[in-house]
Amino acid sequence: MIRSIVVLNPNSSQSITDALDEGLEPLRFSGGPPIRCATLAQGPPAIESDEQVAAVVDPVCDYLRDHDDDSGAFVIACFSDPGLHQARRSSARPVFGMAECGLLTALAHGRRFGVISILASSLPRHLSTICDMGIDSRLAADLPVGLGVLELEDRAVALERMVTVGSRLRDEHDADVIVLGCAGMAALRAPLEEKLGIPVIEPVQAAVSMAMRAVVLG
Repeated sequence: MIRSIVVLNPNSSQSITDALDEGLEPLRFSGGPPIRCATLAQGPPAIESDEQVAAVVDPVCDYLRDHDDDSGAFVIACFSDPGLHQARRSSARPVFGMAECGLLTALAHGRRFGVISILASSLPRHLSTICDMGIDSRLAADLPVGLGVLELEDRAVALERMVTVGSRLRDEHDADVIVLGCAGMAALRAPLEEKLGIPVIEPVQAAVSMAMRAVVLG
């Protein structure tokens, strides 16, 4: 029996979890690993600051430990990858962070990647991750749309901002692949890619794809 891949939204907003679930539908198929999205009840409504990232590390690790026995792999669905390294030490299952997986996937799709972020305050966290991974030389730019996580729920406004920022990354910064820098953007990957005409990586999809290999092939 193939165990489930659990995608954990570290904030407490069920609407974000529902959007993740919608975005992962193309990865569900007969005979494949079940994909289950879960909401961290102890998390804040949105994760937008260093303090909020730090506050969910322990609850994320606790959740993963509590569900080790009934899960095959975990995905942490926040672009700050909160608790990723600690979770890998505390869980018996493979743990994937959406930022790490999304960025690695982008490297296989283009020469220079751009990141669409939510707020300007997110950029130092993202740059730290990118530098720690040793891939900063491939970064075209990381630009914010100026919307908070929950504001992304207005998809018309969010898509308009993302198209504007994505176009700047493509035309002004020479990005030939785009990475979505927030889990709340998940449902907008396809329409954004259609408008920009270059690959757009949704990092939770990327992380689940990697988790599927771990679950199926061991």
